[in-house]
Amino acid sequence: MSMRAILFPGQGAQAVGMGRDLAEAIPECRDLFNKASQVLGFDLAKVCFEGPIEDLTKSSNAQPAIFVASLACQAALRRAQPALNFASAAGLSSGEWTALHMAGVVSFEDTLRILEARGRFMQEACEEQPGAMLSIIGLDLPALEKVAAEAGVQIANLNSPEQTVLSGPKGGIEKAEPIAKAAGAKKAIRLNVSGAFHSSLMNSAARRLSAVLSQISFQAPQIPVMSNVTGKPHETPDSIRRLMVEQVTSSVQWVACVRAIQALGVRSYVECGPGKVLSGLVRRIDKEASIHNISDLPSAEAAGTALNS
Repeated sequence: MSMRAILFPGQGAQAVGMGRDLAEAIPECRDLFNKASQVLGFDLAKVCFEGPIEDLTKSSNAQPAIFVASLACQAALRRAQPALNFASAAGLSSGEWTALHMAGVVSFEDTLRILEARGRFMQEACEEQPGAMLSIIGLDLPALEKVAAEAGVQIANLNSPEQTVLSGPKGGIEKAEPIAKAAGAKKAIRLNVSGAFHSSLMNSAARRLSAVLSQISFQAPQIPVMSNVTGKPHETPDSIRRLMVEQVTSSVQWVACVRAIQALGVRSYVECGPGKVLSGLVRRIDKEASIHNISDLPSAEAAGTALNS
């Protein structure tokens, strides 16, 4: 039997309507949304299912919403395939919290509270220090490090061998675009985000998140969960707490995370949550990978059938 990893998307994957057909068809999925609304004190299902997109995109809504929608996708898969096990888990940025919850590190209620606070703190940091992000296609890491240093920005996401995201002050990102193109980048695309995530402009958010996490109980993971900060499996509850604060201002080592999963012998990946971003990134990192994506009822049923064969 091939070993499998489960992957969870982060902020940016949100879409109005996500999770709706799952909640309508599957009682366990509906319960997740109802429980989340009680914990958060507002109707999360309404924001997810009806929008408007401006409300759903607010970081304090988007992060818990994607978490619950991703868990609904996982619940739908579990219903189709109750015996399915995963050898490891990973998530991109806020999706790492979904992976930690799934591995038994943090409770459902605590993860919701963490993600609402994390999103709020990040939004406030964006307002304090306006920033921007730029996706670069086709430059290697040494060249990117030079671009970042010259423009006064940071490397935010190492998404695939071909694609890396820079983050920093608006002026720095504007400066980075022509420098990257002059260095030979195939493309430089400004991202539609509200600030400079995974950069030092998020320092105030990290400080405030640290205070929240100090009050929360963490357990050891039941399966290996890859750390965005180190690209290696998380270890003790205390080190997880520390790294998840660092994660707010650090580069997301997604390429290293996928390579660490490969090193465990995994060749099959299941992405649970809205969108297909992670599936696309994994294909660029692990050319031999078999990938299943679950974002709604039909894809959950299709993956359940495929993973049974």
